[in-house]
Parts: sequence; C-alpha cells; structure tokens
Amino acid sequence: MISKNGLLSVYESLNDKDKDTFRLAYSATYHPAYEIMMEIYYEVASGNELSSVVEANKRFNKYPMGKIDGTEMWQIGAGVRDNRDPNKIPIHPVTAGVYIATMMAQVDLLKEMGHPYSEIANESIIEAVDSLNPYMDYKGVAYMVDNCSRTARLGSRKWAPRFDYILRQQAFTALDDKDIQVDEEQFDNFVNNDIHQVLSVCAKLRPSVDISVFGQSRIVY
Repeated sequence: MISKNGLLSVYESLNDKDKDTFRLAYSATYHPAYEIMMEIYYEVASGNELSSVVEANKRFNKYPMGKIDGTEMWQIGAGVRDNRDPNKIPIHPVTAGVYIATMMAQVDLLKEMGHPYSEIANESIIEAVDSLNPYMDYKGVAYMVDNCSRTARLGSRKWAPRFDYILRQQAFTALDDKDIQVDEEQFDNFVNNDIHQVLSVCAKLRPSVDISVFGQSRIVY
C-alpha cells in the first residue's frame, strides 16, 4: 500500500476507531524514534560507526560472528508468519502508527540535515517497502540480516536492541497511559509533509511488477 499509494493511504484506509488508535501510536512513537535516528545519524557522520566495524573485524578471528536468530526478538516473526493467511493480513493500527512514525522520524531528520528528497524517499521509504520488506516477509528479519554485508550484520546487532528498548520503554509505555493525548501539531506535520508529494511522483515511476522472492535470491523487476 505504501509502495503504490504512499504513507497517507495507510492511515486513510482505516475506520474512524482505528484512525484514532493510529494517531495515538504515531504520537507516542515519533519522538523516541527521532531520538534514536539522530543518535545513529551522528554516529555515522562522526565516523564512530565505521570505527566500530573496523575494530569488530579485528576480533572475528578469535570470536566469529554467529547467527542472530537465537533470541526472542528475532524468533517471534517466524511464529507470526507460520500462523497467518497471506491473503488476509489486516492493517493493525498500532503497528501501522509505530511503523510510519519511525519512517517519518527518519524523513524529517534527513530533511533537517540537508539531504535531497530523492535520497530521503529512497533511504527512508522506498528501499524498505519495495526491497527489504518483501525479503523479510518471505524469510524473516534474522535470515535477511545474516545474509547481508558484515557491516549490516554488525549494525543490526548494535541498533536493533536499542530500537527494541526505546519502543518498549517509551512508545509502548506511553500508549499504556490512559491519559495519552494525540499531539495534533505533530500529526498535522505528518499529514501535510512534503514527502507525500515526493512519493506520489515516485509512484508514477514505479515498475508495474512487484519484487518477487525466489529461493534465496531477490529478483527486482
């Protein structure tokens, strides 16, 4: 839906009750997500992330990097995929609100840092929904991670637990508060964000055939 019709189409497809839930989830998630996105951005920009990869490579002769799928965080997706009907996957308003808020946090951060919209749209949205998500849907997050570059594998091990923490301890805790309110200004910024116009142009240039995953390869048409 995001790939073909943009971010707003997800919100607009919901009924009124689910829209309210989406708005709350978005409000609870946006700032925690922005905070960790900013931390990652500065770690990369400063060269710290690259240095940590170089140092990690020096340790691998003694302590090789193992598989990532041994913990609950990485295993839970397999159970979800095994017990679903791929033709009947409803949009969960909390999941959608958290997911899109995290995307928008990256969009806004990159925009603030002076990146062009072509880069922002590709790095924050298109690569995820058109490439990574189909692969993760087919084989799971852990499988995808362990078949990526060594840099990506290290980054996943470093940052995924941070995302897990910041969502569980901040976003989800806020959602559990019965007095939580929607940040109307923040949500208006989402609805009126320039990225929606950018994605509408990208959708016109999108290939008519979706990405297909066969065996262990990604086939991009």
